[in-house]
Amino acid sequence: MTNMDDAAYKKYAAKRAAKSNLAADCAKAFFVGGLICCIGQGLHDIYTWLGMSEDNVKALVPMTLVFLAALLTGLNVFDNIAKFAGAGTLVPITGFSNAVVSPALDTKAEGFILGVGAKIFTIAGPVILYGTLASVIYGVIKYIVGLF
Repeated sequence: MTNMDDAAYKKYAAKRAAKSNLAADCAKAFFVGGLICCIGQGLHDIYTWLGMSEDNVKALVPMTLVFLAALLTGLNVFDNIAKFAGAGTLVPITGFSNAVVSPALDTKAEGFILGVGAKIFTIAGPVILYGTLASVIYGVIKYIVGLF
């Protein structure tokens, strides 16, 4: 296989690639992502009903969703949901939580320093890096536009 040219490899990969039903995949992602958002709205309503301030509610809802996703990842439930829903679990904050917890679970046998500590942001690290970079670029552009 090392002597395969680009065209032959693409043909080989196309034969081996799993065929997916785009409409069904999009529908699953839409409904599961929507369900996650509905759970977030339900948490918001419950915390508000309990008399918490809006600032506390705004902090507690994402914290609860991150906790639940981390818990479900640790219990090996989140991966099954993600296999079914695809991007429906990836896009919300729950996907970020899963991206941090999964490498931590996979590398815990290597120890807390060289395993968990060194590899916990393997998946989420680029998201943090480019999210920070994008916000800096946005801030600079906003500052420059504000000068005019």
